[in-house]
Amino acid sequence: MNESLQHFYLDKEEPNKGCLLALRTIILGQDSAVTETTKYGMPCFCYKNKAFCYLWVDKKVNAPYILVVEGKLLEHPLLETGERSRMKILRVNPNEDLDLEVITEILKLALDLYRNGTIKTKG
Repeated sequence: MNESLQHFYLDKEEPNKGCLLALRTIILGQDSAVTETTKYGMPCFCYKNKAFCYLWVDKKVNAPYILVVEGKLLEHPLLETGERSRMKILRVNPNEDLDLEVITEILKLALDLYRNGTIKTKG
């Protein structure tokens, strides 16, 4: 993990820190082609060098979320569009157990867009 990523995670207060680190592990475990970098000051997860999701903390409610880059192509009742035209977010409550089933389902839907060629990858 590079230094800017370490700062992103380790500078957070609990329970957000633990929640974000758990989400990181879940995301990286979805596929061997998933890598992590930093874009726009936040952790960015790529599939074959193409960004597919980010982790961030909503400043208004101080809670983490997964931002899905091609969210507009996904239908899931827990994904929120908000003011975004392309991306959708999955809010995560850091004070509750992570819903692994929902998180992995949404990540699989997102990754399948890249795996099946709907979104072209660079690799």
